[in-house]
Amino acid sequence: MQIQINTDKNVTGNEELIAMSTSFISEELSRYSEQITRVEVHLADENGNKTGFNDKRCTLEARLAGMKPIAVTHHANTNDQAVSGAIGKLKTSLEKITGRLKNN
Repeated sequence: MQIQINTDKNVTGNEELIAMSTSFISEELSRYSEQITRVEVHLADENGNKTGFNDKRCTLEARLAGMKPIAVTHHANTNDQAVSGAIGKLKTSLEKITGRLKNN
């Protein structure tokens, strides 16, 4: 499973953020590593330099072998919370999809 991290101009994509996010995503989605070929992570700060409630956005797009990509978005107060929330949503979607595939 390949993980690609993208940030907007308001989020500093330093090595620490990339390493922590990549490790966390790999660990959380390890159950689906056979089905997922790539995960694209898009981190954004919608208010830029201004502070705001739930202004950090994480969009995850998972590409499953032989299927259409699945995309989820989560807003939170920090990048870590946004990534964590998006992973929770993605895992729910993956459970539904893989459950349907097993039933067919």
